[in-house]
Amino acid sequence: MDILPVITSRDNARIKRVCALRDSEKQRAEAGLFFAEGPKLCLELAKDCTLTELYATQAALDRTPALAAFRDCTTVIAPHVAEKLAGTRSSQNVFGLFREPSTDPAPLLAVARRILALEGVQDPGNVGTLLRSAAAFGFDAVLLGPGCAAPFSPKVLRASMGAAGRLPVGVCADLPAALGTLRARGVTCLAAALYKARPLQEVGTDLPGGVCVVIGSEGQGLTDEAVAACDAAVRIPMTDRVESLNAGVAGSVLLWHFRGV
Repeated sequence: MDILPVITSRDNARIKRVCALRDSEKQRAEAGLFFAEGPKLCLELAKDCTLTELYATQAALDRTPALAAFRDCTTVIAPHVAEKLAGTRSSQNVFGLFREPSTDPAPLLAVARRILALEGVQDPGNVGTLLRSAAAFGFDAVLLGPGCAAPFSPKVLRASMGAAGRLPVGVCADLPAALGTLRARGVTCLAAALYKARPLQEVGTDLPGGVCVVIGSEGQGLTDEAVAACDAAVRIPMTDRVESLNAGVAGSVLLWHFRGV
């Protein structure tokens, strides 16, 4: 059996390149790649995305035999090199570069029936949570409007547990226009908002054309333009003990409610 190449220097040019891709959304976009950390996440993403480079310590490879399937693109790294690549405080010693799937929204706008749309959701944890919930509750696609955290950034990937690889994600510059396209083919677009909103328990799920659940930013909610582009607004009934739910929780409740559409 061939011996895998080993990198022992933290200043190795390939290691510096991977660190740059980990830290820079611009460089990831230019390269068409994204960075993921951890054996479980890398194996999950590899089911749906193309793994181009894998870096791992020998101990990590020994602990996770399934990584042997990617031997042809694997480079062994010394533990101190893994510490440099780690985007978390405690290194998981396995790092992957994957080819980023297309984020063109046009195919999704043409065929998807159950859609999650986000506007201005900046927190990576909330975006990751919502991607994971959308996958869990059987939604077909996710649309990201302006101001959202990048779906393939390391923090979003960790929060979504790889859901961004399993769900088609489209990035659109004009969310109200995208919602208009969905409505034109019969998809009911429902904004999570408070003003003139119907309580969720009064909103049925008999929506033969499909549904698009639209969630706004953590602090400001949806823009007036996005709400106006929807068929109606819905709200989650709550006690007066809290003023609001964060985007991840509120969106997940709505996705569960419409899971059977």
